[in-house]
Amino acid sequence: MKIVMLGAPGAGKGTQALNIAKEFGIPHISTGDIFRANIKNQTELGMKAKSYMDKGALVPDDITIGMLLDRIAEKDCENGFVLDGFPRTIPQAESLKAALTLQNTAIDHAVDIEVPDEVITTRMGGRRSCPKCGGTYHVVFNAPKKEGICDNCGSELTQRADDKPETVLERLKTYHEQTQPLIDFYNKEGVLDTVDGTQKPDEVLKCILGALK
Repeated sequence: MKIVMLGAPGAGKGTQALNIAKEFGIPHISTGDIFRANIKNQTELGMKAKSYMDKGALVPDDITIGMLLDRIAEKDCENGFVLDGFPRTIPQAESLKAALTLQNTAIDHAVDIEVPDEVITTRMGGRRSCPKCGGTYHVVFNAPKKEGICDNCGSELTQRADDKPETVLERLKTYHEQTQPLIDFYNKEGVLDTVDGTQKPDEVLKCILGALK
């Protein structure tokens, strides 16, 4: 089963992608992991990607897609995969479709986890993390025992720059401009499954698995 995860930043798609991968025994593939692996292994595409990233520039689609196609050609992807963070734009979705068509296959499901912007702003604005042990918290949903202090190691918790309200709003704006059109794209392909992401994570998973099965 070949699955694409859609949803705004903070909608919970990474968490659910891992759950789905576990449920079906298929790999969870995030673009971040692919970039890191290619750079670490100093592949030709990895080195090209690094040259753009070092300048703070966006990695061109052809390099990203090249790395992704190499990854999904690996043996563990024979029974499918869950893509998390790709495609982000219509050209990427079209390139992925063309590449899969050459292999006589296609995306089976595009799961859109729908969460209103105001809920995402609250969710992400409340996230805190421990710079020392990597523990994660939320001031409303998963507060530490002592405010601002990590339960595990006692370090002071910090807020990622990505989670500050002004950054969240900017990320949502980019999402609506670039990524939202993918919902229409996969709807036209007849593979879109929309799920209410405001529910508890286990309820969201239940809905997703119901749609996939």
